[in-house]
Amino acid sequence: MEFTPPGRFKSTEQFREHWTSLDPSLGCDLEVEGPDGPLAQPLLVPDRDGGTRSIGNRFCVHPMEGWDGTKDGGPTENTLRRWRHFGQSGAKLIWGGEAYAVQPDGRANPNQLHLNPNPAVDNTANLAQLLDALKSAHLEHHGTTDDLLVGLQLTHSGRFSRPHGTTMSPRIAELNPVLSEKYGLDASVHILTDRELREISDNMVKAACLAADVGFDFVDVKCCHGYLLHELLGAHTRSGEFGGGFENRTRLFRETVEAIKAARPRLMIGCRVSITDTYPLFRRDGDAIGYPKGLENHLPWRHGFGVNTHDPTESDFAEPQRFLELCHDLGLFMANLTVGSPYYCPHLQRPAAYPPSDGYLPPRDPLCEVQRHLQVVRTIRALVPNLPLVGSGWSYLQEWLPAVAQHEVRLNMVDMVGLGRSMLSYPTLPSDVVAGRPLQKKFLCRTFSDCTTAPRNGMISGCYPLDEHYKSMPQSVELKVLRKEASRA
Repeated sequence: MEFTPPGRFKSTEQFREHWTSLDPSLGCDLEVEGPDGPLAQPLLVPDRDGGTRSIGNRFCVHPMEGWDGTKDGGPTENTLRRWRHFGQSGAKLIWGGEAYAVQPDGRANPNQLHLNPNPAVDNTANLAQLLDALKSAHLEHHGTTDDLLVGLQLTHSGRFSRPHGTTMSPRIAELNPVLSEKYGLDASVHILTDRELREISDNMVKAACLAADVGFDFVDVKCCHGYLLHELLGAHTRSGEFGGGFENRTRLFRETVEAIKAARPRLMIGCRVSITDTYPLFRRDGDAIGYPKGLENHLPWRHGFGVNTHDPTESDFAEPQRFLELCHDLGLFMANLTVGSPYYCPHLQRPAAYPPSDGYLPPRDPLCEVQRHLQVVRTIRALVPNLPLVGSGWSYLQEWLPAVAQHEVRLNMVDMVGLGRSMLSYPTLPSDVVAGRPLQKKFLCRTFSDCTTAPRNGMISGCYPLDEHYKSMPQSVELKVLRKEASRA
């Protein structure tokens, strides 16, 4: 598939012409307005006291896994460096900073930050270090933290748990025939019991209480990317209290949120959710554009959330609307929307020119996948207009990110612009945009996917091509080889 990477366009006009040729309903501002523009404006969101909190601008830092914590679940200097960068970024909403596993078996990697049940481990001090590093850096560079909201993302990795190494140790909500084949699982794999799910919920509440006591403003009850609570949303074939109908499939989420509210009434709650998904086996086949392999053998599709059961490559927003209305009724202050999973559909979830080592070449211009992210958020905004929304998928836009983001915020299609990968290579992008400074193009994320390839192969995650801290590591050479191999996949 031939396509023109965003960095090849010479002007905003040239980029906009291509952008709108892919989807005429979308647009791009020609001038980014800086301190007086939409991206620099504050956003008021509801707090738990019946009032509002002000978020100082429209940039949000997404949570990411660093693979660089201690074995006990605490931060290392690499972890603290990343959190200081998040504080320095100028973004006024830090959505979790990092995925925090609520029990050891739910870690996506052996060095993920987590709630450790060992009484000898000081979980409070570990979280306090992170929050202090972030807020101190923000105060030093931006003068105040009064309009800064910082959360902690609560997670259990479920099917994608790897607590002991790079080998999966799945803890799943239901058997999925396609994912079982993809990852070599059989019918003997352990499916979490209702009791075990409730224990995970209890640990989410414990972690939320800890976050509140340390001083985090909110927690994210994570329902995205194929991890446990996302899988439960699509667990149509599961029996018992947590599978089958919509009420059952949302029960664990609902009960967890209610328990957190009861335990810490003033703690704000959000949800990062894969609001639509796709059939989970997407491959490039020779010269074909790309196709969902074996789809015809698994219809109707009964293992997804927000998908058409007769064509799960297409969205169905009936249940996503119900879920977000539930979020609103439960008092969540915001929903952070994403699509799919970085494991089985990275081309969609994380648009990139270069695949991770376990991925595949993009089946079409990755800008089309960015546009799908934007159109999903636009659809949800129309269906659930009273719930503030964070959008995802922006990083592949590169130098045109501010122009497209400003367009979407100005038209009230999205409230917050969520950035993940680009915060590793260029953490001060938000402050540069808000201040009206030119972008530092040498730091723009060019989506080489090393930040994904590294942890997939047991290394710490970071921007090896652009961050000198990681570029000087010996793993940088190994990643170049892995990237070259992946590009031929």
